[in-house]
Amino acid sequence: MLTTTIGSHAAHADEYIVTPNPLGLEVRSAVLIDADTGQVLYSVDADTPHPPASMTKLMTEYLVLEEISAGRLKMTDMVTATKEAASIPPDGSQIYLAEGDQHTVKDLYMAMAVQSANDATIALADRIGGTEQGFVQKMNETAKSLGLKTAHFTSATGLADDTVISAGDLARFASILIKKHPEFLEFSSTPSYKFRERDKTPMINLNWMLETNKDIPNFKQYAYPGVDGMKTGYIGAAGYCFTGTAKRGDLRLITVVMDTKSKSARFIQTAKLFDYGFDNFEKKTVVAPKSVVETNKTVKIKKGVSKEVPIVTANDISFLVKKNTTPNVSVSSVKLKSDGELVAPIKSGTVVGTATYAYKDPDTGKAIEKTVNLVTSEDVKKASWWRLMFRSLGGFISDIFKGIINLF
Repeated sequence: MLTTTIGSHAAHADEYIVTPNPLGLEVRSAVLIDADTGQVLYSVDADTPHPPASMTKLMTEYLVLEEISAGRLKMTDMVTATKEAASIPPDGSQIYLAEGDQHTVKDLYMAMAVQSANDATIALADRIGGTEQGFVQKMNETAKSLGLKTAHFTSATGLADDTVISAGDLARFASILIKKHPEFLEFSSTPSYKFRERDKTPMINLNWMLETNKDIPNFKQYAYPGVDGMKTGYIGAAGYCFTGTAKRGDLRLITVVMDTKSKSARFIQTAKLFDYGFDNFEKKTVVAPKSVVETNKTVKIKKGVSKEVPIVTANDISFLVKKNTTPNVSVSSVKLKSDGELVAPIKSGTVVGTATYAYKDPDTGKAIEKTVNLVTSEDVKKASWWRLMFRSLGGFISDIFKGIINLF
């Protein structure tokens, strides 16, 4: 990996390392993806695992919401702070929990999402996993089940520098999180939250890019239209990191920047990625719903009034493509149910197979594929017994005739 030194950095003893890239991002690693499809729009060393610092908490936040969805936990449940939760290093972000303190899951989740509070994070991890390490085991099991190949968690908070994940995997996971639990964005977009009634001031969200910060003097230079998440991070081994998301119209983008040089730099570099994405890409429908696949216009059926039925795509297919370009899209494969699997009567809209379309990215040369169901476009009634009998006799007689012809 080529690197260049651009000055001092608290995260590294004597130099700050940047991976050269066309956009001039001052990062060690970064990625920009379409949140809906996971399509990679820009990347900088996105497959190499690095310490994510508190971006680790995205997995903790995901697992809490999973427990709630499964009915094993409620936002109103009270959680008792363990000795472990009350014993975090004093220089880390925290809400100063004392052992035995009781707070609701919602309050602790807010502290984790808004303030990145390490003690609140461990309190929730202990509640779910019994201990932090018990919870870490769940984190790694979940990462494996989701296909996050570079992820290795050793803490629930990200304070441990041997926790690692690549920018690419982290972005893919962020997409999974907001698809499965869109309510997460309600927490991550909260600009401030008062944890205790007696607190003189509320917690302020560490994400300076929130669109809601556009009128706040200290943050308005960083506020970005459409930003409503997700998570900042910093430890010495990681530098200043940020996983962000922004939505404009029907397009939502996700970014990850790892190892930038300052608190503000992580947002400045992220803004460059968002600008690149929103300025240069658009969603384009390349296959309309109910389109015919020219190589497979029909599928055979048994015992129907007709021997075959027309088929079409169940819905449309869209790709993110460079603006003002015509995408190069082709059918890469078609899979249909085998002969004998489809027996009349069959209703219109019955799924009979799939078609996969491939879009070749002109910049990377990589093919991006999407698969759509193929469905019947009309009803087919079951044929009467006499029609089936004569059809069978017709085939029998045809076979005899062919046999006689072959004798001569």
